[in-house]
Amino acid sequence: MSDAAFAPTGAVGRSPDGKPHLDRSMHPGGIIAFLLVLVAGLAYAVISLIADMNAVGEAPLAYGAFALLGLALLIALGFEFVNGFHDTANAVATVIYTHSMPPLFAVIWSGMFNFLGVMLSSGAVAYAIVTLLPVELILQVGSGAGYAMIFALLLAAIIWNLGTWALGLPNSSSHALIGSVLGVGLANQLMGGQDGTSGVDWNQAFGVFKALAFSPICGFVLAALLLLALKFTVRRKDLYEAPNGDAPPPLWIRSLLILTCTLVSFFHGGNDGQKGMGLIMLILIGAAPTAYALNRTMTADATPAFVQSSQAASGVFTPRANGAAQPDAAQARKVVSDALKAKELDKPPVYAALAALSTDIAKAVQGYGSIRQVPAAATSNVRNDMYLASDAIRLLPKSGASFSDAETKTLKGYTDLLNAGTRYIPDWVKVCVALALGLGTMVGWKRIVVTVGERIGKTHLTYAQGASAEIVAAGTIGLAEVYGLPVSTTHILSSGVAGTMAANGSGLQIATVRNMALAWVTTLPAAILIAGTLFFILRHVF
Repeated sequence: MSDAAFAPTGAVGRSPDGKPHLDRSMHPGGIIAFLLVLVAGLAYAVISLIADMNAVGEAPLAYGAFALLGLALLIALGFEFVNGFHDTANAVATVIYTHSMPPLFAVIWSGMFNFLGVMLSSGAVAYAIVTLLPVELILQVGSGAGYAMIFALLLAAIIWNLGTWALGLPNSSSHALIGSVLGVGLANQLMGGQDGTSGVDWNQAFGVFKALAFSPICGFVLAALLLLALKFTVRRKDLYEAPNGDAPPPLWIRSLLILTCTLVSFFHGGNDGQKGMGLIMLILIGAAPTAYALNRTMTADATPAFVQSSQAASGVFTPRANGAAQPDAAQARKVVSDALKAKELDKPPVYAALAALSTDIAKAVQGYGSIRQVPAAATSNVRNDMYLASDAIRLLPKSGASFSDAETKTLKGYTDLLNAGTRYIPDWVKVCVALALGLGTMVGWKRIVVTVGERIGKTHLTYAQGASAEIVAAGTIGLAEVYGLPVSTTHILSSGVAGTMAANGSGLQIATVRNMALAWVTTLPAAILIAGTLFFILRHVF
C-alpha cells in the first residue's frame, strides 16, 4: 500500500526522465490479504498470551488490567508498525529509482525480509534500550509509574516519527526511542525531587550515542570510498550513468541491487525489531510476572551450573566486603538498588549485599529445583534479585572496581546465566513484532522514498551509487546486530546516498541535507521533551 493506495489506478510506467511512477494502487485482493494477516496476528497474540498465563497458573487478570495490558501491547506493536513504514524507504529507494524492482513489489519484498530479520534476530539489541531506563521503574514495571513509563516513551517516539514522516524527512526511529527513554528517566527523577541526572545510565547512553553518531558518518564516508573504488576497478560507463528511461539495469548489477536491498531489509528487521521486543517484555513482566518475569523454558539440567556459578560469584564479592555483615535479601535488594541509582557501587556494603543476593538466588533456584519451578509468590523477588545482580556486575568496572582475569571470567559466566534466566523473548512476541514491522513496510513508504531517491542529490541516482549506499548500509547494520548496538538504518542509508553524490561530483540539494541534519539534531531533545511531558501527565493519570 502506498500513500495513494486507494487512488484511481493511473499510468504505471515510468516518466521519460527516468523517475518511477509511485502512484499505482494495490489490488483489492492485496488489501484484503493485508487486513487478514493483521487480524490473524492480533488474534495469535491474544491466544498465546492467555496460553502462557494458563500454563504457569497465573491468576486471570481483571478486566481493567487486561485492557491496560492490551492497550500497552497495541501501542508497542504500533511503534514497530510506524517504524516499518518510516524506515522501509531506506531499503527500497535505490532499487525503485534504478528500476531494479517495481515499487509495490519492492516494498512487499522488503516487508518479507524485515519479517525474517526479526524472526532470526539474536536478541542482543532487545535489552540494550531497557538498560537505559531507571532501575526503580524496571523493578516496578507493573506499577502505575511503570505503565506511565511505557506509554510515555512509546507514544513520544510514535508522535515524532509520524511528524517527520509527514514532512518526508528521513528520521531515525532508534534515535526517537532513545530520546524518549531519556525523557522518561529525567522526568522520573525530577518528579522525585532529584536533579534528574541520576535517573539515566549515562555511560550506557553515551555508548548508544556514539553508535548513532558514528553510523551516519560511517555511511557517508564508506559509501563515497566504495563508489570511488568501483570507478577505479570496474570500468563500465553504464554503471555510472542514470537509468535510461524505464530500462532496468544490466542483470548482474540488478541482482546486486536486489541483494543489497534484501540485506538492508533483513538487518533492519533484526536490529530495529528487537527494540520493540525489549519493551514488550517489560510490559508482559509487569502485567503477568509469573509467566514472563523468569525464563520458564530453562530446564532443571541448568540448575547445578547456575548454583555453582552463583556461589563462585559470592566468593568474589565476599572478600571485598571487608568484613561487613551480609544483610537479609530485602535489605540487600535496597542497598544494591540505591547504589545503582547513585552510581556508587565499589563499596564494601554493596559487595556484602551482592554476596547476599547471589547466595539467596542460588538457594532459591536450588530449593525450587529450577528457574521454571519458582512459584508465583517468589517470582518477582527472584527476578528482581537476578536483575539487580546482573546490572550491578555490568556497572562495577565503571565505578572503579578492578578484578583479576579469573574473577572477571567468573562474573562474566554468572552474568550470562542471570541474563539467560531473565532476558528471553517468547516466539509469539517475535512473530507479532515481525508482522507489525513487515506489514508496516507496505504502508506510507512513498514520502521518504521520494526524498531519498530525488531530493538528496542534484542528479538521478545511478546504479553504482545505489549499490554502494546499500552495501555499506547492510554491512554496518549487520555488524551492529552482532555487537548488540542499536543503530539507525535511516541515517546510514541516507548519508550513504549523500556520500555517493558527493564522491560522484553530482552535487547535493542543500535544503534537503539541511532539513535532514536539522531532524537528526532535534530528534533527541524533541523526543526527550515529548516523553518527559507525557510521563508527567500519565504519572498523575495512573
